[in-house]
Amino acid sequence: MKPTLLLKKVLHRNKLRLLLVFPYNEPIISKIRKIDGYLWSQTLKGWYTDYTSKNIDFIKQTLKNDVLFKLDDSVYNKGLKIKTERKPREISEENKVIIRAYVKYLKGKCYSESTVKTYFTFVADFIDYIKDTPLNTLTNRIVEQFIEDVFIPRKYSISTHRQFISAIKLFKAFYPECKIEEIALKRPKKSRLLPTVLSKEEVIDLLRYTKNLKHRAVLAMIYSAGLRISELLHLELKHIDVDRRQLTVKNSKGRKDRNIILAQSFIPLMQNYLMSYNPKTYFVEGKPFQQYSAESIRAFLHRSSKIARITKRVTPHTLRHSYATHLLENGIDLRYIQELLGHAKPETTMIYTHVSKKDLLKIESPLDLAVKSMYENNTAKNTTSRLSGNY
Repeated sequence: MKPTLLLKKVLHRNKLRLLLVFPYNEPIISKIRKIDGYLWSQTLKGWYTDYTSKNIDFIKQTLKNDVLFKLDDSVYNKGLKIKTERKPREISEENKVIIRAYVKYLKGKCYSESTVKTYFTFVADFIDYIKDTPLNTLTNRIVEQFIEDVFIPRKYSISTHRQFISAIKLFKAFYPECKIEEIALKRPKKSRLLPTVLSKEEVIDLLRYTKNLKHRAVLAMIYSAGLRISELLHLELKHIDVDRRQLTVKNSKGRKDRNIILAQSFIPLMQNYLMSYNPKTYFVEGKPFQQYSAESIRAFLHRSSKIARITKRVTPHTLRHSYATHLLENGIDLRYIQELLGHAKPETTMIYTHVSKKDLLKIESPLDLAVKSMYENNTAKNTTSRLSGNY
């Protein structure tokens, strides 16, 4: 008799999801794992995806010969609350025209689409905050009040704060009629936080415990080539040259191309993955000819880290940090590492000198020196004493 699969509408992470509830069945689980967009939830104890009629029809078609379906439209909340919808901005038509012109100005300066979108959001929120205040009367104090009333309560990061100041400085260049003094606008100092780095053994464990072939190939590619997650998602098959053991990262951060050597040990895994999944355009695809989602990569990386019992917070960028640090520890020159990572400034790459253990391990702690001296003295006196003993 076929098992029953309950299709349930639930609230999870402040979104409506389609949850699959069924008795443990390895063949069914295996089929679900192959469907892009499905994630396992430890909280809900089941597989879920976005709740849409299209996803319901697709799962019914996929498992029609394996299960009996039952649909439950009730909302299963578990105490989660949906975030209140952000109220629309109240901006006058006159100011909307200025904002559109500002966006056009940024595009004319050849800023990336991501930067244009970010700066537009900041300036639009700022103009919404000042309400009816004429733009030509804006001052530095009003900018400071916006930060005090909006950024601080929302606990925005230092980097977000710095981006906002950059957006306002450009707005002043675009709209010089306002009374903002660009020189007096100060960005807060950058945070000097050291990146999280996995050991080589932890990287191997992470890959070993990632059972899904596609997921393992994705994580191995990020680590072996030191890719940003956006670079992986945009990586096309035509930019991978197996014969030359080389891949080309096109139009990455700062509109730069760069070449990276493919790891010899990664090639068999990559070929196995390509033959099994047969992607059409991109190295990793959600649906044929379509890019994979960054959210899915972060989700299965988080699962694999837990299974591998890695207690550090692991993100795709952690693998890039680990790649750079391990290169440095293997004796690769910092200039080559800068080229491989695609950093514009050597100062950015220099951060890895602070996390590399190659030279740090050569430094002896004063405690080690004191214990060594104590041991030598006791040996000369034919007595024994250990740090772990009682005195």
